[in-house]
Amino acid sequence: MISAHVLDHLLKRNVFQLTMHLVSYTFLFSYGSLSFAQASGLIDSYIKTRANAFLTVSGMSLTPDVTTGSISISDTKTQNPNLQMTSLGGGGTLSPDFPLYVEGTLALNRYDPSFVNSGGGVIQQIPVRWNSVSGTGGIGWDFPITDQLKVRPMANLSLGHVESDLSILGRLIQYKFGKDIEFLDGGRLNSYGLGGSLMLDYEDYRPEEEIDIELRYTNINLTSFDSNSVVRGNMDTQSISLWARRRVPLGFEVFGMPFRSVTEFAHNEFLGDMRGALGFNSLTSLGAGLELDIEQNAIFFTRVRMMLRYVFGQNVQGWSLGFAASF
Repeated sequence: MISAHVLDHLLKRNVFQLTMHLVSYTFLFSYGSLSFAQASGLIDSYIKTRANAFLTVSGMSLTPDVTTGSISISDTKTQNPNLQMTSLGGGGTLSPDFPLYVEGTLALNRYDPSFVNSGGGVIQQIPVRWNSVSGTGGIGWDFPITDQLKVRPMANLSLGHVESDLSILGRLIQYKFGKDIEFLDGGRLNSYGLGGSLMLDYEDYRPEEEIDIELRYTNINLTSFDSNSVVRGNMDTQSISLWARRRVPLGFEVFGMPFRSVTEFAHNEFLGDMRGALGFNSLTSLGAGLELDIEQNAIFFTRVRMMLRYVFGQNVQGWSLGFAASF
């Protein structure tokens, strides 16, 4: 069975809402002023830019992290573009005797910018929906430095798929320009990621308190494959994160199960192509909550937690209510 002492954060999930003012990206179809070649080039360039941006921000969901577990961002005036990111993940060491570390993250993202048709003096906003699913796994090994401190190198592999549902826009472009854009009408973007992480993990567990601190650097290169040519490319996703948690027994029990108070701090600094992709370079989370030890009464879980978090960054802020369980 997986050790509860080194697997406390096996499952991390949080839900919160972020609102920020973003520049509203639109594409104007002015049929009289653009030649076929110009229109085709602009359309291809626009689609490639937006698809690459979507691939870039998807890189924020590659590893278990409380600051990016669930994000919703939209323009406060136009609600365009709209981006929603949700992920569920965790990781831990199998046992102190066999310190193999494994982790996994499943992420769902939805990107909904809008194209604008201004032909004939009538402005029409055409919704665009791109949805993606990605899974990332990691495997590493714990090398102890002291009884409380260990270094953990990891190898990471990621697979992702983006699907578009833009048949209305595809038909409009084909009708006006005679151009069939495959990616807009049932197109796809597949990606794989290869890279690694390096983590310093500090664990100090005593009866009066438990302290966990993790410092992590992650570098995963995302590359498209088996995709429409207009959206092929690669993205360099890097981040440095610091996460800390402290647990203190409250001195009372519920049906024989002890309660603990939990305080938490997390900071994620985005690097590479992810830096500034959503208008901010970093996210910070401050959290507090309660934890119930259910090891004596549960089959699979040893602890369950409820956390309230305040998340903030450049021009963004929000609250999250998260639930987690440890094996």
